[in-house]
Amino acid sequence: MTTYTEEYRELVAETPRGAVTAAFREEVAAVVSPGGLISEPAQLHTYECDGLTGYRVTPALVVLPATTEEVAAVVRLCARHRIPFVARGAGTGLSGGALPVADGIVIGLARMRKMLSVDVDNQRAVVQPGVTNAGISAAVGGHDLYFAPDPSSQIVCTIGGNVAENSGGAHCLKYGFTTNHVLALTFVTPDGDVVTLGGDSTDQLGPDLRAVVLGSEGTLGIVTEITVRLLRRPEAVRTLVADFPDAEQAGNAVSDLVAAGIVPAAVEMLDELAIEACEKAVQAGYTLGSPAALVVELDGVEAEVEEEFERVQEICRRNASTHIRIAGDPVERAKVWKGRKAAFAAMGRISPDYFVQDGVIPRTKLGSTLTRIREMSDAAGLRVANVFHAGDGNLHPLVLYDAAVPGQAEQAEHLATAIVELCVEQGGSITGEHGVGSDKACSMVKMFGPDDLTVMARIRAAFDPQGLCNPGKVLPTPRLCGERPGPYRPHPLESAGIIERL
Repeated sequence: MTTYTEEYRELVAETPRGAVTAAFREEVAAVVSPGGLISEPAQLHTYECDGLTGYRVTPALVVLPATTEEVAAVVRLCARHRIPFVARGAGTGLSGGALPVADGIVIGLARMRKMLSVDVDNQRAVVQPGVTNAGISAAVGGHDLYFAPDPSSQIVCTIGGNVAENSGGAHCLKYGFTTNHVLALTFVTPDGDVVTLGGDSTDQLGPDLRAVVLGSEGTLGIVTEITVRLLRRPEAVRTLVADFPDAEQAGNAVSDLVAAGIVPAAVEMLDELAIEACEKAVQAGYTLGSPAALVVELDGVEAEVEEEFERVQEICRRNASTHIRIAGDPVERAKVWKGRKAAFAAMGRISPDYFVQDGVIPRTKLGSTLTRIREMSDAAGLRVANVFHAGDGNLHPLVLYDAAVPGQAEQAEHLATAIVELCVEQGGSITGEHGVGSDKACSMVKMFGPDDLTVMARIRAAFDPQGLCNPGKVLPTPRLCGERPGPYRPHPLESAGIIERL
């Protein structure tokens, strides 16, 4: 059970809300471009969930603005009529962060997909939030530039969603997360004002409000333009896949790599179940039956890459690697990464249903944590596949189940939550890049104390005093998340003798 401060309970309490009426729809229709309103029940179902399909809510209305001005106009109407709103990108999020509110609207940003400008000399670009992650690199590839963050869903996920979740990807070990590659944001506040956060350089005076908004999961406002930092493509790239007799020895190899002063561009780990699924889906050439495999990639100056690549192979052999496959050309390298990035979707080849989780642990505890997960899996009678960013300890356990079996979905959800909370016990976090959303809000109390949560609620209330912007996400709702009743406090009217306690 959890105790929340009185201030926290007041800050997160639901505020009075208005209704999405015919008059409100007409006002919204007047401020967006033609085709920017969806109200048909069958079409609304398209927006009832994100990638976490276990949670579904049908919104009262979906609005598809095309410009910052249209977003601001819609938000101003929501503020005036007290209508809650949820911003949505491509809907690929995995924590229920874009789950609608039943009596509110969804503001979809899919029509805002323009590359507004590219500054080659200063290596930056300004994009709308509906541009896909991979689309940025494709647009600037002719200048030998690219956008470094690379979530597995980068072909379809949008930069707006990446900003909301502070997404990382396989190459975040060396290059960092979205926050390290965003210079400025055009931001619509919950009352409809338009402001710019950040600037053309990383060194800005005063509090870094860009960093406050980035990763806030759409709970503080809506980002409508993003200035991203672009990198030069590296001179050389080398990739290998190393098999190991167990996950613990693969984890030891990762620790030894970092201890040796080598900073790979990426270090990914897959276990036997994940390898099986990937091979069935895309035939990437992984070794079937291998208990664990590491995908290691180095990039940079050619001479340095070649020297360190030899050291990586030696470290893998020293940690009992049973086989090392070296990608001989860009085609084979792409094949290796196609397998890794298809891992989540590939689970459908070995299970009718699955829960994807996202937690972080110290990389020195990879082996022991994976052993605990296997024990929890055995105890629950459910299979768990593991595929994750081993370099920074960002786990992505996939709990496999069959929704057709009564009670198994609930059992799988319970196991997935227990695994995330295990990460906290190991000195880690409940999320690395998928966010908290609706899925893990109740687990926030495992990581943060009452005072911590109160400070977070103060910040949220400072941006959104009406509580209309993506309500019910990230911060736990006391009545739903195990609040421990405190001592009885009489109501002021009771103290005055006006009413009686029954």
